[in-house]
Amino acid sequence: MTGRHPTAQLLAVGEGRYLIDCGEGTQWRLLEHRRRLISLRVIFISHLHGDHYFGLFGLLGTLHLQGRQEPLTVVGPPGLDLVLTTQAFHSGNSFGFNITFVPVDTEVHTLVYEDALVRVHSLPMRHRIPCCGYLFEEQPRRDKLLKEALPPGLTPAELGQLAQGHDLPANPETGRPALTHAEVSVPAALPRRYAFCSDTLYTPGLAKLVRGVELLYHEATFLEDLRERAAQTHHSTAHQAAEVARAAGVGRLLIGHFSSRYKQLAMHLHEAQAVFPNTELAIEGLLVTI
Repeated sequence: MTGRHPTAQLLAVGEGRYLIDCGEGTQWRLLEHRRRLISLRVIFISHLHGDHYFGLFGLLGTLHLQGRQEPLTVVGPPGLDLVLTTQAFHSGNSFGFNITFVPVDTEVHTLVYEDALVRVHSLPMRHRIPCCGYLFEEQPRRDKLLKEALPPGLTPAELGQLAQGHDLPANPETGRPALTHAEVSVPAALPRRYAFCSDTLYTPGLAKLVRGVELLYHEATFLEDLRERAAQTHHSTAHQAAEVARAAGVGRLLIGHFSSRYKQLAMHLHEAQAVFPNTELAIEGLLVTI
């Protein structure tokens, strides 16, 4: 319906940008919110229903027209690579950058991608076709050195050792005593985690896979009075999404993917908050910081 768009989320971790699903019109939404397309590192697709990936080919074409040369990784269910190559072949299009496709076994929970910023595991969903969610975990960060605790005269090499977590032995030449990393640093914050649960039948077992994440997104296509309809279409209700969040002990819950039959979303929020109070609606343009 007007004002609601197909699924797409942009995750920012440091300088990295990761696109989760790419429904029709995603590139326009990114431009509207002044997000640079060229900065994308990886695109994750949950499944091959159009509202989750029909915007992908157009986005790839725009990246080519903008002169992208850096390789791009696309992670998704088997068959997505065939869709993209077939469409490119019949449209006569080619791209000026390499695309690496990483197929995902949507029935297992396993590592599917890793770089210097994040580790990403698949989350098995129960939908009408192969479908998965994704669990993003920030890579551990180094402890922060305290400038005021550092003795004067340290060489760049010694500072580098401390930054990497090593202790420094005593330096007889300067008379400096041994220096431990713990003396001049504070522990880094724990890695943050975000779980994206795409279209799925209510699956209580998901809770153990996303336990304790700071932020959980879970689809909430229907309200509880249409629980049977949700089961028939392999979707979830707002109440069921909140049940997963409560069982998993997550920090916050975002619910989205609302059926177009609902013109107002207040009841979705009310239904979920009755089970899990720290719930928000995943509405267009929402910016969430973890």
